Amino acid sequence: MNIIYQDKNLLVIDKPSGISADRELMMSLVKEFPELKKTGSFPRYGLIHRLDKDTSGILLIAKDNESLSFFQKQFKQRKVEKKYLALVAGDIKEKQGVIKTLIGRDRNGIKQRTYLSAGPEAKKTGPRLAETFWKKIKQYKNYTLVEAMPKTGRKHQVRVHLAHIGFPIIGDKLYSFKNQTIPKGLNRQFLHASELKIELPNKEKKKFISNLPEELKQILNKL
Repeated sequence: MNIIYQDKNLLVIDKPSGISADRELMMSLVKEFPELKKTGSFPRYGLIHRLDKDTSGILLIAKDNESLSFFQKQFKQRKVEKKYLALVAGDIKEKQGVIKTLIGRDRNGIKQRTYLSAGPEAKKTGPRLAETFWKKIKQYKNYTLVEAMPKTGRKHQVRVHLAHIGFPIIGDKLYSFKNQTIPKGLNRQFLHASELKIELPNKEKKKFISNLPEELKQILNKL
């Protein structure tokens, strides 16, 4: 895995698609960075946030418990700026928009689902408020490349929200529509965590960037 950045507090990696941001990932990182074993608890150790298994891109890991609390607090307070690149099915006419709904588990507990209401949130359990800004990057025949900027951090938020407005992410096996046409050669969901901005313990604001993986670039070139 490519290391984007590291200091005494933080490790930033470029997670490939196909690796779970949990046990599998952290066990491999502990071999290279033994200090992570003293951070947090198994299997997450210093994992500050998560990415879905088939989502690639920027992932943050804290090297000590104090840093773990410091960075996770920023996520909880919605101070972290995140950007994702996603290729969705369909032609989006608008240039940009915002999606604001409640998100909660479906009856089977497998998928997340949106609720038409934008509030209020459940106090302890149940649907939680989620907000995603998006803008159109490029139009292709039958597909649109968008940049999604989630303000909140609900599970599967970007995937659920884009499907909610009728434009599911291409290759998403959980939220895509039936009979969705997938570009030849795409073997994963087209979702990449491309940019993240966060404050370091020394008060410096740092922006991390991850370029689109080569296999996703090739899909766009073919389109």
